[in-house]
Amino acid sequence: MFQSKLNSEVTAFLDSLKHPLRDEIIYLRKIILSTDYELTEGIKWKGPNYSINGQDRITIRIHPQKQLQVIFHRGAKVKEQPKKRLLSNKYSILIWKENDRAIATFKNMDEIQKNSQMIKEIVEKWIEATI
Repeated sequence: MFQSKLNSEVTAFLDSLKHPLRDEIIYLRKIILSTDYELTEGIKWKGPNYSINGQDRITIRIHPQKQLQVIFHRGAKVKEQPKKRLLSNKYSILIWKENDRAIATFKNMDEIQKNSQMIKEIVEKWIEATI
């Protein structure tokens, strides 16, 4: 089901890395791509990146190799900060860097699986808040 949405260039890039958290990266990719939004998967900033309507919104940071970070953002260019965070505080896995930039960090598959529904919900709410 998800395999058709996975970008083969991203898969080839990850194959070349032999990353120790490879299975975790694949699982995160599938969660992100399982939303109702038509996200485009590519490589940016040396990791899987997800955009909608040509606008970067989510990046999986895969270095250093001891953890993975899902970064929720509004692209690389600095924008005026919203007065409040783009999502509510109910998402305990998010660390906020700015009102329009948050990070979720995972060190193993158990952490990702335990939070998979929350990750999917955050992805959906993030896209809604930033399009």
